[in-house]
Amino acid sequence: MHLVIDGYGGNAAKMWDPELVRSFLIEYPDKLGMTRITEPKVLEYLGPKEEDAGVSGFVIIAESHISIHTFPHRNYVNIDIFSCKAFDTDRALADAKALFDLSDVKTWLLPRGLEWLDRQQALDEVKTQRATLQGAGSGTATGRG
Repeated sequence: MHLVIDGYGGNAAKMWDPELVRSFLIEYPDKLGMTRITEPKVLEYLGPKEEDAGVSGFVIIAESHISIHTFPHRNYVNIDIFSCKAFDTDRALADAKALFDLSDVKTWLLPRGLEWLDRQQALDEVKTQRATLQGAGSGTATGRG
């Protein structure tokens, strides 16, 4: 599963906070039942275009990775949670919204790696993803707020 979150209207001070991002990347994999295998890498970016500045963080988990990129001047953040194992996408979305006090989000849930699962695992994964998508509305892209 690959949950992609574009968040809008959040708390700019939180988006500038590298320690908030680092703490989330340290603690969050365990909360989703995943296994963190590296320390997070978190960087503050202050490039030539002010609107591109922000904080980026990345952590590798045994199941794949979690990444965060903030753009405080744009009041925007993007978060990717990519895992070869199913996870509670509704919880992940709620936690991401709370982390940055987001007022609006757009999400996409992408099935990944199904060809590597055995037949029963693949069927279970498809059922889980269908249930998640039905709960979110039709299609793979949803606007949630």
